[in-house]
Amino acid sequence: MMDNIPNVVYSNFLSALLDGNRKRCSQIISEQVKLGVPVKYLYEQVMKTALYKIGELWEFNKISVATEHLASAIVEAILNELYSEIASKQKNKKKIIVACVENEFHQIGVKMVADVFEANGWNSYFLGANTPTDELISFSKTMRPDVFAVSMSLYFHLPQLELMFQKIRAEFPEIPILVGGQAFSRGGMGVIEKYVNVWYLKDLYSIDTHIKTKL
Repeated sequence: MMDNIPNVVYSNFLSALLDGNRKRCSQIISEQVKLGVPVKYLYEQVMKTALYKIGELWEFNKISVATEHLASAIVEAILNELYSEIASKQKNKKKIIVACVENEFHQIGVKMVADVFEANGWNSYFLGANTPTDELISFSKTMRPDVFAVSMSLYFHLPQLELMFQKIRAEFPEIPILVGGQAFSRGGMGVIEKYVNVWYLKDLYSIDTHIKTKL
């Protein structure tokens, strides 16, 4: 099993992404899938890394916001294309609800998380960006999930994350909550540590291991 993707694959993907060439981006990923590269490695080493680089270029005014938005749209389209490659044929009846913190509009990373659960036989309910906490709770009462996964990309959304924890725990005191996102490179671990059975997982590899060993 290949777990170290050649850097040229990443470089070519980033170049195509910056050019807005959806077809080429899709071809690059499809070629790697055909070579037997596990999708989680393509997500982590190619697509996620490329989007972080594009975010950095935008932050330093090297590219326009339009280019950044187009890149995100292309990657999200490729995730949809890959679903049939990801979803396990054998389901285990376990359910996870996956969402972004309220007012958080960066949903690609947590969509990748939903896919990793699907690859492990789970049923993922991906609620996407800017999920109102009260709506999350209401939906969860109907679905009765086994796990929650929550993403936070911007550090100043930490108060909304803590409010979400409080409301989830009021209704579901024992269900594990998995948390991740770029925001935690700037802090926020103190909030996570205040709550029982809340796990910070930094990447898709650690999420996959957590699913296999703890869930």
